[in-house]
Amino acid sequence: MTRTAWVEGIALWGGRLPGWELARAVLRGEVDAPLAPAPRPVPALLPANERRRAPDSVAIALEVAATACAAAGRDPRSLASVFASTHGDLAVTDYMCETLAHAPTQLSPTKFHNSVHNAAAGYWTIATGCTAPYAALSAGACTFAEGLLEALVQAECDASAVLYVAYDIEAHGPLATMAPSRGVLGAGLVLAAQRSPRAQALLRWGVREQESPRGSPLQHAQLVAGNAMAGCLPLFEALAHAEDGRPARQSVAYPLGPGLILDLALEIGPDSRAPAPAG
Repeated sequence: MTRTAWVEGIALWGGRLPGWELARAVLRGEVDAPLAPAPRPVPALLPANERRRAPDSVAIALEVAATACAAAGRDPRSLASVFASTHGDLAVTDYMCETLAHAPTQLSPTKFHNSVHNAAAGYWTIATGCTAPYAALSAGACTFAEGLLEALVQAECDASAVLYVAYDIEAHGPLATMAPSRGVLGAGLVLAAQRSPRAQALLRWGVREQESPRGSPLQHAQLVAGNAMAGCLPLFEALAHAEDGRPARQSVAYPLGPGLILDLALEIGPDSRAPAPAG
């Protein structure tokens, strides 16, 4: 059965794609991506002291979360959220392992609380004053798709809007040989069950069984090469081709694990952006 959701807010941030406006132009082929990676975003939601201490995972997650909410015109305090990361903060995990192995009494309490997988979600809810529920999940190579499915299901079941945030950062130390990831990449979406004037695109979605999933090609793979969240890019390539007055339909398929596929059909154009009819 095919379900529907509306994309209200879009955010993307990577070293060579620092912000959705530039990323959209790059993914359309209108401009070249910067050769040098941009410095990490500054999490403006946090107080100055917290800003300095926040790890890369928190900085990137809060950046795309806040940008997606602003693009959707939604109050962050009102949105349930789903945060997805393949590895969490591997830099902090490497520090924890190294310190525990050689000087356990010197372990930093701040680094310790940043090591938990839901740290970014916790920072977000505290910084925004959000008391709506959140989920923090990981699913290996299928993390982006599983997190997106969770957000879509929540929006459908609750007939509401949901914030979805997916991110991964650079791997460090011995862990990088087992859980590789390069650079910093974050993606954010506000997904709504009902059409509204905020809608930018219609997303039809469904889950089906298929033993040998077909991959979705990455036209700009080099821009996110090696990052554990690189799989988010096909959907954002499709979103990037939205142009006022020019309808477009794009299909993306994501593996959810052995034998299951998440099918996405993105419809962009005047009909998908129109306000919901009265009544």
